[in-house]
Amino acid sequence: MEVDLDLCQGHAMCELEAPEVFEVPRKEKVRILDSEPPESLRREVEAAVRFCPARALRLVSES
Repeated sequence: MEVDLDLCQGHAMCELEAPEVFEVPRKEKVRILDSEPPESLRREVEAAVRFCPARALRLVSES
């Protein structure tokens, strides 16, 4: 997973979708709490990426 902090605007949609993985402190940018979340959280992480209004999050496949 990658975060572009230049794009992040602190909307916290990612934290709403996957609070175990993302944290957005008040008036700050996203922090990744778990850079390798378990497969059980995949749907939540995908939703966080999809609903980020700034498109600051990206899933990266490990090949």
